[in-house]
Amino acid sequence: MVKITVTLGKRSYPIAIASGLFGDPTAFVPLKTGDQAMLVTNQTLAPLYLDSLRVTLELSGVKVDQIILPDGEQYKSLVVLEQVFSALLEKSHGRDTTLIALGGGVIGDLTGFAAACYLRGVRFIQAPTTLLAQVDSSVGGKTAVNHPLGKNMIGAFYQPISVVIDLNCLQTLPMREFISGLAEVIKYGITLDFRFFVWLENNIDALLARDVTALSCCIRWCCELKADVVSTDEREENGRRALLNFGHTYGHAIEVKMGYGVWLHGEAIAVGMLMAAETARLLGCFAEADVERIRKLLSSARLPIHRPAEMTAGSYLTYMKRDKKVLVGERRLILPTAIGRAEIRSRISNDIVLTAIRACSKSS
Repeated sequence: MVKITVTLGKRSYPIAIASGLFGDPTAFVPLKTGDQAMLVTNQTLAPLYLDSLRVTLELSGVKVDQIILPDGEQYKSLVVLEQVFSALLEKSHGRDTTLIALGGGVIGDLTGFAAACYLRGVRFIQAPTTLLAQVDSSVGGKTAVNHPLGKNMIGAFYQPISVVIDLNCLQTLPMREFISGLAEVIKYGITLDFRFFVWLENNIDALLARDVTALSCCIRWCCELKADVVSTDEREENGRRALLNFGHTYGHAIEVKMGYGVWLHGEAIAVGMLMAAETARLLGCFAEADVERIRKLLSSARLPIHRPAEMTAGSYLTYMKRDKKVLVGERRLILPTAIGRAEIRSRISNDIVLTAIRACSKSS
């Protein structure tokens, strides 16, 4: 078992990575005999993992209740959040309860936000089942639900007490979902680590084949990078953590405009990263050869590299105005300066942004 620590003083917590962890009660420490827990999952994952994880917890003496939510990004909402609160109240869960998020980014974000709000804060554990959640959304304490006018606009920074990553989950993950997760993997290479980007160029086929050795190395590398960033900038106060939003300003516009779930998060972020790279190229701070290198890796990962034909370039601007990184009305973008390095830039003209967006159309 690989263990990584997210260092946040008294709120530090471990990330455990290995195959078969959902069958290992020691992976869910500090849960112990007599503790109460609420398993939160969705209709797709419940038949795959719910019973086995419940048995694991009950064998260690934990009292387990469960709630099964509908599956899909469109259900990451205040309406569904209220269902979680109702289940907790109906089963008389107190402040000593622990919520366990068994699922991908939607379940993880929603369960974490429920934990942050219920009785003004209860413990929760992330048990991510998708590649995207394992490498990114389960680590760092960003919790939220969506609003029809913007993605992740209602939420809180609230850290889990542990993250339990069972690599076996990736073998049952639908291929489209798996590929979507690769976008967040590639993001780390572009913004933080040139060596990791090169490793991805050399190992993308092994990842697509779901080679366990390659996956274990990849997930550990991503979690180490994320843990380091979160430990130094938990709430995006010094700008370092904001670098992990690379491509998201453009990508979230696609998700909201097209309708949550029509484009998967990673699919939208892949195109968003390419738009951000094009923006940096137009500003003269990023080499054209590196834009092509990113495009080639995204294509090799079978991720989209063209924006939705249904969206005009101008339609992105409306949603970009509502981005969480906007300060004092000023749009801020995460742009690469070299592969492995990125920075926050503002005061970028609409003309440059629109040109970058148009460069990612099939006809360009």
